Amino acid sequence: MKLTSKGRYAVMALVDLAKFNNLNPVSLRDISIRQGISLDYLEQIFSKLRKKEIVQSVRGNQGGYVLNKKAKEIKLTNIFEAVDEKVKTLQCKKESKKGCNGKSTKCLTHNLWDELENHINDFFEKKSLEDLIKDNIERRL
Repeated sequence: MKLTSKGRYAVMALVDLAKFNNLNPVSLRDISIRQGISLDYLEQIFSKLRKKEIVQSVRGNQGGYVLNKKAKEIKLTNIFEAVDEKVKTLQCKKESKKGCNGKSTKCLTHNLWDELENHINDFFEKKSLEDLIKDNIERRL
């Protein structure tokens, strides 16, 4: 399974935003500095997140971004979908009758990888931004 930097950085940036979102909008520049993510890359990611209504931009001197929902309502799957990230353990399409190896049958381990993909996606569906913030605080104590 491969999760690209786009998916990982989107989650990192949104956890940062959720953590500092309490008082004022958060600038991408601040997130960039704290998380070590290129500002240009963050702008691309947040453009997608804004289109999917996960974040909202606030213009002006004290502008930046805010979450569109509470952190507990934003699941990791929502974030991955917004940035076109797919968690995939199979090379073939699940609904295809053709196998992963180009033959007419599925490979011998097809069901194993399919089951793993389901577990991973269930895990991401259950995890919210709030969970990640709480985990981070608990590990620091």
